[in-house]
Amino acid sequence: MPPSRRGGENVGVSPGPVIALIDGEHHPPAVRDALDRLDAERGVAAVVFCGGEEKVPAAVLAAPEGHYGRAVASGAPAAELVRGAVRAVPDARAVVDLADEPVLDAPAKLRLAAFALHLGLDYEAPGVRLEAPRYERLAFAGPVVAVIGTGKRTGKTAVAGHWAALLRERGARPVILAMGRGGPPEPVLAAAGTGLDELLAVADGGGHGASDFLEDAALAGVPAVGCRRVGGGLAGIPYDSTVAAGVRLALEQDPGALVLEGSGSCIPPVEAGRTVCVVGDRRGALEGLGPYRLLRADLALVRAGDPTLVEEVAAVCPGRTLRFELRPEPVEPLAAGARVALFSTSAAMPDGLEPLVATTSLARREELGRDLDRARSMRCDVYLTELKAAAVDTVARRAREDGARVVFLRNRPVAPDADLDAVLLGLSDRA
Repeated sequence: MPPSRRGGENVGVSPGPVIALIDGEHHPPAVRDALDRLDAERGVAAVVFCGGEEKVPAAVLAAPEGHYGRAVASGAPAAELVRGAVRAVPDARAVVDLADEPVLDAPAKLRLAAFALHLGLDYEAPGVRLEAPRYERLAFAGPVVAVIGTGKRTGKTAVAGHWAALLRERGARPVILAMGRGGPPEPVLAAAGTGLDELLAVADGGGHGASDFLEDAALAGVPAVGCRRVGGGLAGIPYDSTVAAGVRLALEQDPGALVLEGSGSCIPPVEAGRTVCVVGDRRGALEGLGPYRLLRADLALVRAGDPTLVEEVAAVCPGRTLRFELRPEPVEPLAAGARVALFSTSAAMPDGLEPLVATTSLARREELGRDLDRARSMRCDVYLTELKAAAVDTVARRAREDGARVVFLRNRPVAPDADLDAVLLGLSDRA
C-alpha cells in the first residue's frame, strides 16, 4: 500500500514495524516488491499468508524465503496467525493488508480488522486506516466493569443498573458512569434514588429527563454520573465525549466499584477489568466491526429466542455466551383495581398485568400523543412507564395533568440457562 506523503514523511500511518497480510492470488514476485518497499519505509515485522492458491503452489509456501525474501506464516486461520505474530513481535504497531478478493472480501477484511484492533494494532488497507481504540487506565483500586452493546436499545442500561444494584446489596458502594447522546454538557451526578420531581426538574430546565444515568440512579438506587458523547466510530469510539471529566467526578464519590455503561454501540474510553457485551441483533454483532465488541467481552448476553445467533456469537466471543431476556416489572406495587396505562419501547408485558392501554410508542412522539389521549379517555389512574425516551417530558407531565400516578417500569435481566446474578458478581470479583 503506497502511504500518503508530505515533505518526504509518511502521513496517516502508524510508526513502527507492521504485520503484512498477503494471499495466493498475487504472483510472489509482485508481492515481494511490495513487501520490500513496505519494509524500507516502515519495517515489516511479520508476513501472514491468508490463503489462495491460484498463483502460489505449495512448494512456494514450503520455502517462502526464496520467493518472498522473508519468512511467511501459513497453515492456520489468518486471525490466529496474526495473534502469533503479535506474540512474536510485541512492538508491531499495525496490520497492513496487501491481500485482495476473493481470498479476503470486504466482510472478511472487516473481521480481520476487528481482530487487529482488539490486539491493539491499527489496520490499514488501500484507502482505509482504522486506529486501534485507546482506553484510559484508572488509578483506582476497586473493580471496574463495563457494559457495552452492539447497538441501540439492546438492554445495556438494564444490565448495568442490575449489576450495580447487586454490588450495592453486597455493600460495594458502586457508582455508574454512563454516556449518552442526550447527556448533560458537563458531567452531572445523580443521587441514588433520584425521584420523579427531580426528573421533571431536569426536563423543565431543557435537559433530557430520561437519560440513562438518571434511569440508573432512579431504578438501581446508586449514584450515577451522566456524560455526553457525540458521534460513533466503527470501533465504538465517539467523536467527542466528557467521559474523562466524568471519571474524575465519579472517583470523587469514593466508590468501591465503577460500572461503565456504553451508549448505542459506543464504548466508554476507559479500561475495564471485565466487560459484558449485550447483543442486539445479528447485524450489529457480526457484520462490519461488530465482532470487535464481542472480542472485548468476558460475557456476551444474547436475547433468548435465536439459538443460531447464540452459537455464532459464542464462536467469536472469547468469554462466556448466555441467552438472556428482560423481564419487565413495576418498581413498586400496583394497587388492586388500578386502571393502568402501560408505556414502553417493547411488547413485553409484566407478569399478571392486564393494562387498559398498552403501547410501545414511547420513542415515537406522534403516536404517543394519541395513546395518551386514549389513556385519558379511559380514565387510567396509573401511568406505568419505562424510564426512556419521552417518559418524563411527555408521559409524566401528562400524568400530572390527568391526576394519574406515575410508576416506573424496570427491566430485570434473567438468563434461562444460568444464575446471571452469580455470573455478574463473579466477574466483579475478577475485575
